[in-house]
Amino acid sequence: MKDRIVSKLATEPDHPPDGNRNFSFTSGNRELITRGLMEPIDAPAADGHEADSRFCKIVGHALDRARLAGQDNPILVGAIPFDPKQASCLYVPEQYEWRRLPEASHAATAVQPELLSQNNVPDEHSFKQAVEKTISNFRPNNVLKAVLSVQRKLTFTRNVDLPAMRDSLVAQNPSGYFFHVPLPDGSTLIGVSPELLVSKQGPTFICNPLAGSARRLADPRADQENADWLSASEKNQYEHRLVTADIANQLDGWCNWLRVPEQPSLIRTDTLWHLSTRIEGELSDPRTTALQLACRLHPTPAVCGFPTEPARRLIRSVEPFERGLFTGMVGWCDAAGNGEWVVTIRCGTVRGNHMQLFAGAGIVEASDPASEWAEVQTKLGTMLRACGLPH
Repeated sequence: MKDRIVSKLATEPDHPPDGNRNFSFTSGNRELITRGLMEPIDAPAADGHEADSRFCKIVGHALDRARLAGQDNPILVGAIPFDPKQASCLYVPEQYEWRRLPEASHAATAVQPELLSQNNVPDEHSFKQAVEKTISNFRPNNVLKAVLSVQRKLTFTRNVDLPAMRDSLVAQNPSGYFFHVPLPDGSTLIGVSPELLVSKQGPTFICNPLAGSARRLADPRADQENADWLSASEKNQYEHRLVTADIANQLDGWCNWLRVPEQPSLIRTDTLWHLSTRIEGELSDPRTTALQLACRLHPTPAVCGFPTEPARRLIRSVEPFERGLFTGMVGWCDAAGNGEWVVTIRCGTVRGNHMQLFAGAGIVEASDPASEWAEVQTKLGTMLRACGLPH
């Protein structure tokens, strides 16, 4: 008997069945748009890298049913949480299409309703204490890195304008991966990630982890000096090496060949410089899907820490909330096994006039609590700017 998931995505009166309840995802100059819900999947993805796992069988059966219903190449879209043992938010849509994005415009920052209130969870003092506590627990727990996060809770006078936010995020971050995911409780996950977890086409794949960052500055000379500082920063280079080494180790035995550059390069977003490494490889088993590959890598040390399980336990002991989908992964995979999954960062969840934004920072022994607080506040800037708010 085939497994079948019976949960469904909610459609509530204040969330009409229009574009706000459809999935979308941009990659380069293309945007994936879905319409309608054929089958939701909330099975946890903890064993999603194994081809014979319950999760992969559920996904396979759902795609098979879509093919029998007349789709030539069905697709799975959605999000998987930071903790893959928690429920996934995936579904097979009734229809989907890829369309070419228009040329990037320099549109004005979106105008949202008036802000009523906002607050950080944890606050500045508590976050800095958490950084200190994390560092003090590294050696007793054999942890080299842990990623700590914050939430910014916002309340507006009226419902948030999601289409306006989408246009602002895409215009301000043309090289990022925009995503819009309807969630089962009627809320929406929205953001623009700079970090590619994995992109697979046929037997070949690309990963592009980011770890180590520095703030962008308005003055071009000062901005370049910050970039040069990041490239030379021993602390940030160390943090980055933990990520690339772990990804290479996770992929050991899965590839005919794997290319990992010895030194990272620099990429920039609207708010930050990042250390970046483009990892390329060819799978020894071409039947391995993009989703399996993403589940194998998730979560990387870029969003969790190293080693993974001790870092995850340490995070749970100091963070005052469940991350949910933040620092999970979001994307798509088709029935042929091709797909793209990005790390769920530079994002927030929206429900009516309420919004929760998220940001994190990698903590290592050399971390300074004040600098890490400044980093998470800078990372919130992408979403705050899309709301027309200062940061």
